[in-house]
Amino acid sequence: MRKRVLPFFVLLLTMTFTGCTQNTPTSGSDNHISYNVNSSNSENNVNSTENTPSDVPTNSDVPTVYMTTDISPQGMLAVYNALGWTPTGKVAVKLSTGEPPASNYLRPELIKDLVQSVNGTIVECNTAYGGSRSETAMHYQVAKDHGFTEIADFQILDENGSMTLPVNGGSVLKENYVGAAFGDYDCYLVLSHFKGHAMAGYGGAIKNISIGLGSSMGKCWIHSGGTSKTNAWGGKQDAFLEAMAEAGKAVSDYLGNGERIVYVNVMNRLSIDCDCDGNPAEPDIHDIGILASTDPVALDQACIDLIYAQKDGDGKSLVQRIESRNGLHTLEHAEKIGLGSRHYSLVKIDE
Repeated sequence: MRKRVLPFFVLLLTMTFTGCTQNTPTSGSDNHISYNVNSSNSENNVNSTENTPSDVPTNSDVPTVYMTTDISPQGMLAVYNALGWTPTGKVAVKLSTGEPPASNYLRPELIKDLVQSVNGTIVECNTAYGGSRSETAMHYQVAKDHGFTEIADFQILDENGSMTLPVNGGSVLKENYVGAAFGDYDCYLVLSHFKGHAMAGYGGAIKNISIGLGSSMGKCWIHSGGTSKTNAWGGKQDAFLEAMAEAGKAVSDYLGNGERIVYVNVMNRLSIDCDCDGNPAEPDIHDIGILASTDPVALDQACIDLIYAQKDGDGKSLVQRIESRNGLHTLEHAEKIGLGSRHYSLVKIDE
């Protein structure tokens, strides 16, 4: 596999980011783009290991995010295989089944080969709002209608209620409520469609393992910032964002401190609206690629950076959606509590 600097590297060097300083790439290495996030606004910069503060990780210290621009079944397999991760035991594949009639959920024909390669069972949880996926029977029908039951076994994890996970190191949550069948699986492959979100600003890997794996009760608990198990609305925005990060950490901690879970984000159909919206806005930005990592924070940050590289062009509306909801705070809090790192090395696998 040959690694190279992405084309938008030049663009990033020319941007001026609030609260950030820009340095030259690491001396003697053009194989990685290594990012360090310094500002509270979480925009990135390229960093050198020369004259770098001791608390700034070097390339060898940061998680790797792999990327391909090939949005195809072959691309899905290639970027997953780059992780070098081999699941054991019973494997769950977490994704969003997508709200009817016209959401941008990951199509079965795109993910089929990858799902079957790990002998995975596709899993989801019921929603905590109206629509076609709030009740178990209706949700199973949506999964069938959208073609997921044709490519793999399918299970709604919270059809029999909730399971409680402890939250370690959280400031908003002390416990997290996932589907009762969550613990029936040994490993999780998390497939996320990266996009905007009406409440969170954006949706990626962290949202998929927090809100996505939350039972109906757990979704209310996260949305309300840990104040209600029956009402998802009315909580404080930052508390909701922090609760997502904390719920995600509870999931990662349960799965061997992240050893038994990996993440793939697909950056296509990049609407400002989530797959929970049955009639999302048409995307303004072109498809970008597929990214994968063992670190959900690094993975979401890399996707954010690819969007921000186009913030003055096609990515403007998605950036506005993210910032209007303070969506980057999820990444800030996730790193603070130890879910993952916003510093990462981006490796392109296409050549």
